[in-house]
Amino acid sequence: MDKSNQEREGIMKEKKGLMEHPCTECGDTLEKKLISREFEREGITIKLSGIKAWVCRGCGEIYFQPGGADKVVKAANCLFELALTEKQHKGTLTAQM
Repeated sequence: MDKSNQEREGIMKEKKGLMEHPCTECGDTLEKKLISREFEREGITIKLSGIKAWVCRGCGEIYFQPGGADKVVKAANCLFELALTEKQHKGTLTAQM
């Protein structure tokens, strides 16, 4: 198979929501999903939802596009800062990405 056919197949798999590379933990297929995650710090819980990620169908391992994990951490840190500064921590602070 030549390189252009391989590239087309990779693009088609990505369009179907499947990543070309297998999970590094179990070898199963990765699927593009929107996920939610909760984080807790100093008694404050925040929830980020609508995070784009690749999730393994077999073991649930989560992968982000390059730079994606850093953006999630930055968003979580901003929400923690807001909650502490504004004292808006009567439970869970939620943000949709």
